[in-house]
Amino acid sequence: MLTRKQLELLEFIQKRMAKDGVPPSFDEMKDALDLRSKSGIHRLITALEERGFIRRLAHRARAIEIVKLPEALEKKLGKPAETSGFAPQVIAGDKVAPPPAAMPVEVVHALELPVMGRIAAGVPIEAISEVSHHVAVPGSMLSGRGEHYALEVKGDSMIEAGINDGDIVVIREQGTADNGDIVVALVEGHEATLKRFYRRSGMIALEAANPAYETRLLRDDEVKVQGRLVGLIRSY
Repeated sequence: MLTRKQLELLEFIQKRMAKDGVPPSFDEMKDALDLRSKSGIHRLITALEERGFIRRLAHRARAIEIVKLPEALEKKLGKPAETSGFAPQVIAGDKVAPPPAAMPVEVVHALELPVMGRIAAGVPIEAISEVSHHVAVPGSMLSGRGEHYALEVKGDSMIEAGINDGDIVVIREQGTADNGDIVVALVEGHEATLKRFYRRSGMIALEAANPAYETRLLRDDEVKVQGRLVGLIRSY
């Protein structure tokens, strides 16, 4: 038995796929159902998947397969259950074959995170607080509870930690850090930078992972931790 919102979402997805051949985005689903946030859509999608009405395809975040329709919805769409001949509609993804030496990996569902502009891995830049776009990340990358966001890396000061210019880093919002954590640090209230965090002799050390950059030593009141690195996405 589906709730009214679950039924509305399933109908919207079916109509969009029948019309355009592609599933709607999470933003389009949110607007169509008049919800305030995409977290509500995530819950509805999960409920529909658990009940066997849809299947999310692993290799593309927006790819959705409709497995079946409830009898009430089939009748509403003019397809009686006993004569509809309904067949699942699958949107082909862009998955490519792995190289021969590649090890198999476990594929997990993807979630969309806001990309809050660019973060300096070098000389600090002004703090970013506006969403520039969204990016899909594996759900397993989101560490623990709490809010997450993403940032585009600018600079090369963290290259020895495997973080390159242009990479997308996934950040878990938190105000504290342990020694050695890679954090988003707000410096003197207006500069944001991505560095390793250490406490040394009553001071905060923001350490680069590139010998070309000096470690910055700052007073405790000059540094505010805004989040900890939990994942990285790279485009080739």
